[in-house]
Amino acid sequence: MVHHEKPSAFATAEQAPAIAVAWETVAPREALALLQVTATGLSSAEAAARQERFGPNVLPGSKRRSALGRLLDQCNNVLVYTLLAAVAVTLAIGHWLDSAVIIAVVLGNALIGFLQESKAEGALAAVHRMLAQTAAVLRNGRRLALPAADLVPGDVVLLQSGDRVPADVRLLESRGLLIDEAILTGESVPVAKHPAAVAAGHSLGDRTCMAFSGTMVLAGQATAVVVATGQESQLGRVGTLVASVEQPTTPLLRRLSSVGRKLSFGILLFAAAVFGIGLFTGTTTPDELFLAAVGLAVAAIPEGLPAIVSIILAIGVRRMAARGALVRRTAAVESLGSVTVICTDKTGTLTRNELVARTVVTADGSYEVSGDGYRPSGTVHNQRGQAVDISEDQTLRELLAAAVLCNDAEIVERDGSWAAEGDPIEGALLALAAKSGLTASSIRHAHPRLDLVPFESEHRYMATANGSPHATLVSVKGAPERLIELCAFERARCGDQPIDRRRWQERAELLASGGMRVLAIAAARSSQPAVLTGEHLPPTLSLLGLVGFIDPPRPEAILAVSACRRAGIAVKMATGDHAATALAISGEIGLDTTGGVLTGADLSKLSGEALAEAAMRVNVFARVDPSHKLKLVEALQRAGHSVAMTGDGVNDAPALRRADIGVAMGQKGSDAAREAAQMVLVDDNFATIAAAVEQGRVISDNLRKTLAFVLPTNAGEALILVTAILTGMPLPITALQILWINFATAVTLSFALAFDPAERDVMLRRPAKHRARLLDRAMVIRILIISALIAAAAMTLFHLALAAEAPVAVARAVAVNTVVASEIAYLLTIGAIWRRDPAGIRRTNLMVPTTIVAAIIGQLVLTQWRPAADLFGLAPLDVTMWAWVVCAGAVAFVLARLVEIAFRHAAARNERGGMGVGAECRSMARQGGCDGHDL
Repeated sequence: MVHHEKPSAFATAEQAPAIAVAWETVAPREALALLQVTATGLSSAEAAARQERFGPNVLPGSKRRSALGRLLDQCNNVLVYTLLAAVAVTLAIGHWLDSAVIIAVVLGNALIGFLQESKAEGALAAVHRMLAQTAAVLRNGRRLALPAADLVPGDVVLLQSGDRVPADVRLLESRGLLIDEAILTGESVPVAKHPAAVAAGHSLGDRTCMAFSGTMVLAGQATAVVVATGQESQLGRVGTLVASVEQPTTPLLRRLSSVGRKLSFGILLFAAAVFGIGLFTGTTTPDELFLAAVGLAVAAIPEGLPAIVSIILAIGVRRMAARGALVRRTAAVESLGSVTVICTDKTGTLTRNELVARTVVTADGSYEVSGDGYRPSGTVHNQRGQAVDISEDQTLRELLAAAVLCNDAEIVERDGSWAAEGDPIEGALLALAAKSGLTASSIRHAHPRLDLVPFESEHRYMATANGSPHATLVSVKGAPERLIELCAFERARCGDQPIDRRRWQERAELLASGGMRVLAIAAARSSQPAVLTGEHLPPTLSLLGLVGFIDPPRPEAILAVSACRRAGIAVKMATGDHAATALAISGEIGLDTTGGVLTGADLSKLSGEALAEAAMRVNVFARVDPSHKLKLVEALQRAGHSVAMTGDGVNDAPALRRADIGVAMGQKGSDAAREAAQMVLVDDNFATIAAAVEQGRVISDNLRKTLAFVLPTNAGEALILVTAILTGMPLPITALQILWINFATAVTLSFALAFDPAERDVMLRRPAKHRARLLDRAMVIRILIISALIAAAAMTLFHLALAAEAPVAVARAVAVNTVVASEIAYLLTIGAIWRRDPAGIRRTNLMVPTTIVAAIIGQLVLTQWRPAADLFGLAPLDVTMWAWVVCAGAVAFVLARLVEIAFRHAAARNERGGMGVGAECRSMARQGGCDGHDL
């Protein structure tokens, strides 16, 4: 039933600016009556009044952050606040140089993020660019070319091939109208449009009497009336949806924020406690105790961590770019490492978005066709797998010749890639003929066209007459159900036979059930001039056969889906295409289809637990619109999953923006999809996603290694100071010396970990938990053990130096260099100089020895060069003291190695004991812990 307001809805400006009508359900005359317009269009005065009432046919402008706002936003995280706290501390103790260095680090981090995200504000602007610029309109009964922004509801517009639809319109008349709606629906095949109303409740792709703003007219002409403009159009609703979607914080930033908050709170609480204990024991004066507590805070704060994280992410961005994935937000590179579900569009993502004729059925049998896309290379095989000789199969030859003659398309090669100019199905028929050895140009030259009946939705076929007036060949192609009805005969090797309509209908239904688009082809020969009209075709028409078309899956997508599933990542398809097509393609690419398929209409009926259950159980979703995709992503996120969404159309933009990581196609993707996404695939290759997931896991692993390396150094320094404060002994290291260690050596050495190659099991373990901590129990224990080793080594040598009556400056030089030597020893236990990657190829990380050499040179300059030593309160060491430092480093290496071996054995015991940590624990043991035992 149609629900609408009274027909006078447009009578006054005070009334509602729209009629609540399901426009696809009303007849053309009723649509005109509801809009109070005639087929000759609006008058100029009425159009002006409606323009004032409804506003221009444009989308509302998006609020774009200023450059300063984007720059300041880079500083909005706890780690940067921690750095600013370090600035306050260093200013409090009068170290202006240290404060300047920390501020430089903050600005450097902000600048890196700013440059990466400076173009991330264009999602709505890209949607705006989908709008048509001009439109052909009837005003005062005359045809005018007007800016599309001037259109109002009730305007009568004229559409023809090559036009972009300027607003949502209800068709009044049409002739051979084909519209590409892939940007809105994701459907791979152009939609034949006609004015006949459809029943209520149809999805966008099935509203065949409507044309939507931003879609492209591929063929035909039409007259239509505007029913929705600007924000009220389907494209406008997508833009509104994109604007309303809040991008989630990446898992990395969530985890770093958690670590930063806990570290900051713990450090301040610990420093205050040490200060209080010192006052109680009276071992040090209050002034000295306060400076020592400030030094303790400086020691414990990992000042260089944001810089290290930025470096690792920047390296990840570069590596992903080399593999065809451009990252728009640096923090997003790690997000792929923790993805548990990939929701992917079908058309152009898993498939080529190029129709190909895959199956041909004649009365004599069926044939399979190899080859991809519109490239005229491939073969036609019979049911026994043998290549068909077209010269020996007269029926197949006649079918292919008719397909070439009843055809207005061309296939062309550009830069090594073949494309169809015209209807994609007609282009696929030309490629099919070429694969069989037929040349379209020679067939057309031998049979010049005499007459034409273009495709019309009313009669659902196209017909041509070719040859000469005395020997005419009529070729017809169209909907199977229509041609089966029109044909009196079927063509076979033995000649024309009376058609078995039931058998042909069953064959057509069988092809359609496999997700194919089915086309019937027929022909008739006549010695008389053929009369071609929409109502009259030769009565001797013979059905030559059926052709089944499919948008084939990318071969690399099949391998990528398999790799993702082995990595514990669920892959779900969400497409605007038909359910049968979606199910067939999902089976070909290896998706688990045991849960069946759900349509957008099914999703609309679900909410709460039922929606969550369906989102988890089902892997194939068909006939979905932008709101359905967004609903699916949000349901999975509420269930605790980290979701990656891939897509290429404007209909994918809201879900791309909402997902934990949105991945857009770079070649065939729309601007709206690319702007809404955090990552763009340059090659439109789904396999690149699997490679990016692997790289994301490598980055995640290396970040964990970096934390496992940096934090023990800070904790060891803090432990040294706590021991000194509580015992009343001289400080083995000062705040300035701590800043040197943290910036000059810890950052330098940890830089090597950013280049560590992938673990061999990186794509065999399950993803990290969505809420997994960066600091789990195993890592915390490891940090405490290593920090105790570092503190014990430095304190021991400091006391030995004092016992040998060395000056305090010399003893502190020994302690500082011992801390650095212990760092180097620890790096050698967790950083790989070489390793075999998942493919078994040996990878070398030369940055480990390079940074070690750089750190050693830096320490020699700091200690032995008098001006630098004096600046940092140190003194040069003799050979004996250096020998002590080297021996301490060797002992630290042995002990750290034993700790690593102990963690590996513990992980192996857990696996044998069935605790479910498996390969991930084995890998994490080398990185500082296992996600299975979070605190």
